[in-house]
Amino acid sequence: MTAEPKRFGVVGWPVAHSRSPQMHHAAYEALGLDGWRYHRLPIPPELFDETVRALPQAGFHGVNVTIPHKEAALALSVVVSDAARSIGAVNTLTFEEGGIEGENTDAPGFLAAIGDPPASALVLGAGGSARAVVWALLQVGAEVSVLARTPERAAGLGATVVVDAVQAEMLVNCTPVGLHGDDVPLDPEGYATVVDLAYKPGGTELVKQASANGSDTVDGLEILVRQGALSFERWTGEPAPLAPMRLAARGQS
Repeated sequence: MTAEPKRFGVVGWPVAHSRSPQMHHAAYEALGLDGWRYHRLPIPPELFDETVRALPQAGFHGVNVTIPHKEAALALSVVVSDAARSIGAVNTLTFEEGGIEGENTDAPGFLAAIGDPPASALVLGAGGSARAVVWALLQVGAEVSVLARTPERAAGLGATVVVDAVQAEMLVNCTPVGLHGDDVPLDPEGYATVVDLAYKPGGTELVKQASANGSDTVDGLEILVRQGALSFERWTGEPAPLAPMRLAARGQS
């Protein structure tokens, strides 16, 4: 496949840990997209709007958006998909002549990663990623509870807001707890499936403990691959090469 080289990236604060560049570059190589580039773009919240608005002039055609900018990305978007508007968060921005287009690939990426949906789930957190996960689970008929540090942020999501952990078939961590250390946001004992959107080499402590308890687990790298594949397809118009993207995300390419 030949196409004019394009630039993309991932914006966040921090963003040094992101595996997205390796993953997208592996996809470019697999499809023969010579000269295409994907960058880490660390942007503090106070500079998000002005910096992202300037990216098209710097040659960027789109960016993925991670913590803590997903709700700000929605506000910045001129054209927003119905799903992203319902979720209240955007993780994929595409720069078009008509303005910035906002999409959310977190929700369908999450569902693709977990396979068969659960009957019930406890979601930890109420940020942009949590909003996508709750929306996705509700779409497939799951009974969803949300436990958040600031419960008022979880209001209006359509889920039951709880102040203590409740039992459910699935536990989903949408907080950054465990991203940089060995802390766990919650004891995973008793949950048939544990999903952690945080990821790091060797797996988070939450995933390790859940596996030791006999729970099925889905780690953040698989979710990263699935949502990234949908962004890739949006930007290239080509089916995403999942196998090389997965290997690169896991540092095995």
